[in-house]
Amino acid sequence: MSNNSRPDGAVQYLTVSVAGQTLGIPVLQVDDVLGPQRITRVPLAPPAVLGSLNMRGHIVTAVDVRRTLGFAAAETSARMCVVVEHKNELYSLTVDSVGEVMSLSAGELAPTPITVAPVWREVSKGIYRTPEQLLIILDVDRLLAGLAQQDKAATTQALAA
Repeated sequence: MSNNSRPDGAVQYLTVSVAGQTLGIPVLQVDDVLGPQRITRVPLAPPAVLGSLNMRGHIVTAVDVRRTLGFAAAETSARMCVVVEHKNELYSLTVDSVGEVMSLSAGELAPTPITVAPVWREVSKGIYRTPEQLLIILDVDRLLAGLAQQDKAATTQALAA
């Protein structure tokens, strides 16, 4: 049984929306959900890093999920933040909206089909087909690893200039 599973075999996911796509983040990876926050810019940070915020005395890196995935920045600043831990650091994943917590059967998680856009396949652990939508399960580790690659590229460009 995975650490996201309940004894009945259900796995709980927090649903979020990014660029019109609904994603699921395993509830056990979520530390907090925050409304719009005051974010302090960080000089020379990659474009996807919005800056940092203070969450009860902890410095949290704010990451724009849209920009991490190559989408344009959102037109509104009233976006939600989902705080997760990655490699012992806190990250605030800025998303367009936060939905509900869904309990889904672990056995119904399907591999991400080839028909799903590459941008989503790269950060997906799999999908659930619900009656209303296709729910892509976000692999937070891969999403943030992609951010680290962007950071290395930005640093290389800054040093070459």
